[in-house]
Amino acid sequence: MDYKSMAESLSYGEEYNFYYKDAEFWISQNDDGNYLTEVGGTTQIFKSAEELLENAKIDGKTIQDIWEEIKDQF
Repeated sequence: MDYKSMAESLSYGEEYNFYYKDAEFWISQNDDGNYLTEVGGTTQIFKSAEELLENAKIDGKTIQDIWEEIKDQF
Protein backbone atom coordinates (compact mmCIF):
# COMPACT_ATOMS: atom_id res chain seq x y z
CA MET A 1 0.00 0.00 0.00
CA ASP A 2 1.29 3.48 -0.72
CA TYR A 3 1.04 6.42 1.69
CA LYS A 4 -1.80 8.12 -0.19
CA SER A 5 -3.94 4.96 -0.12
CA MET A 6 -3.30 4.49 3.59
CA ALA A 7 -4.21 8.13 4.29
CA GLU A 8 -7.45 7.79 2.32
CA SER A 9 -8.37 4.57 4.11
CA LEU A 10 -7.96 6.29 7.49
CA SER A 11 -10.54 8.86 6.47
CA TYR A 12 -12.94 5.96 5.76
CA GLY A 13 -12.45 4.51 9.24
CA GLU A 14 -9.67 1.97 8.69
CA GLU A 15 -7.44 1.27 11.69
CA TYR A 16 -3.88 -0.05 11.72
CA ASN A 17 -1.23 -1.29 14.05
CA PHE A 18 2.46 -1.22 13.23
CA TYR A 19 5.89 -1.45 14.82
CA TYR A 20 8.59 1.20 14.74
CA LYS A 21 11.92 0.85 16.56
CA ASP A 22 10.69 -2.11 18.64
CA ALA A 23 7.56 -0.26 19.82
CA GLU A 24 4.00 -1.15 18.82
CA PHE A 25 1.62 1.60 17.69
CA TRP A 26 -2.09 1.75 16.89
CA ILE A 27 -3.86 4.23 14.64
CA SER A 28 -7.52 4.11 15.68
CA GLN A 29 -10.66 6.18 15.89
CA ASN A 30 -14.05 6.51 17.50
CA ASP A 31 -16.82 9.11 17.54
CA ASP A 32 -14.68 11.44 19.66
CA GLY A 33 -11.53 11.52 17.54
CA ASN A 34 -8.54 9.85 15.94
CA TYR A 35 -5.69 8.40 17.96
CA LEU A 36 -2.08 7.38 17.65
CA THR A 37 -1.27 5.16 20.61
CA GLU A 38 2.05 3.67 21.60
CA VAL A 39 1.14 0.38 23.28
CA GLY A 40 2.13 0.72 26.92
CA GLY A 41 2.80 4.42 26.38
CA THR A 42 1.04 7.61 25.44
CA THR A 43 -1.91 8.37 23.21
CA GLN A 44 -2.06 11.39 20.93
CA ILE A 45 -5.60 12.61 20.18
CA PHE A 46 -6.74 14.44 17.03
CA LYS A 47 -10.03 15.64 15.56
CA SER A 48 -9.54 13.98 12.17
CA ALA A 49 -7.39 11.48 10.32
CA GLU A 50 -5.86 14.37 8.36
CA GLU A 51 -4.89 16.16 11.56
CA LEU A 52 -3.38 12.94 12.92
CA LEU A 53 -1.24 12.45 9.82
CA GLU A 54 -0.11 16.08 9.86
CA ASN A 55 0.61 16.39 13.59
CA ALA A 56 1.15 13.01 15.26
CA LYS A 57 4.80 12.49 16.15
CA ILE A 58 6.90 9.41 16.81
CA ASP A 59 10.41 10.35 17.87
CA GLY A 60 9.69 13.84 16.54
CA LYS A 61 8.70 12.52 13.09
CA THR A 62 5.36 12.25 11.32
CA ILE A 63 4.05 8.98 9.95
CA GLN A 64 4.92 10.22 6.47
CA ASP A 65 8.50 10.86 7.63
CA ILE A 66 8.90 7.22 8.72
CA TRP A 67 6.71 5.72 5.98
CA GLU A 68 9.58 4.00 4.13
CA GLU A 69 10.47 2.15 7.34
CA ILE A 70 6.91 1.01 8.17
CA LYS A 71 5.06 0.77 4.84
CA ASP A 72 5.37 -3.01 4.55
CA GLN A 73 3.15 -3.37 7.63
CA PHE A 74 0.12 -1.76 5.95
